[in-house]
Amino acid sequence: MATPYRPDQPDRKQSDASWWNWLLLVPIIIPLSTPLFNHKTPQFLDFPLFYWLQLAFVLLGVGCTAVVYNRTKRKD
Repeated sequence: MATPYRPDQPDRKQSDASWWNWLLLVPIIIPLSTPLFNHKTPQFLDFPLFYWLQLAFVLLGVGCTAVVYNRTKRKD
């Protein structure tokens, strides 16, 4: 016997896949492009560009993860 449709219950066949998840590739691919940070200059407080870009990559990863989380969380 089939169970009747009840709109108050979530669909069990609903997938967690979302196009927003593709945004998580950005913080993986950007740090792999070495021409971005293959320079010694500019320097700030005697630290080369490489170290400052590593911090920027961390912030990029946190930002992308926050956007994907907020766009894909369920409204239960």
